[in-house]
Amino acid sequence: MGDNGGKKKLIQRLKRVEGQVRGIQRMIEHEQNCIEVLTQVAAARAALDRVGMIIFEEHSHTCLLRAIEEGQDDAIEELMQALKRFMQ
Repeated sequence: MGDNGGKKKLIQRLKRVEGQVRGIQRMIEHEQNCIEVLTQVAAARAALDRVGMIIFEEHSHTCLLRAIEEGQDDAIEELMQALKRFMQ
């Protein structure tokens, strides 16, 4: 996962997403306005997508590059499969 600074930032982002999800649960428990709940769901989804993109970029710049340099022919195909799963 790269350097410790990057890992630390990812963990912080994930903790924020976790807090957002807990907030959504509270909103539902307190029967908050549906539009407000959906807005928070969209925000949590966007934050989680950003975490995924950071991980994908890190993989592309480090693991993929190393695999290509080592002659691993299936590295690009593996990256494409990961991208397809991420985009679903």
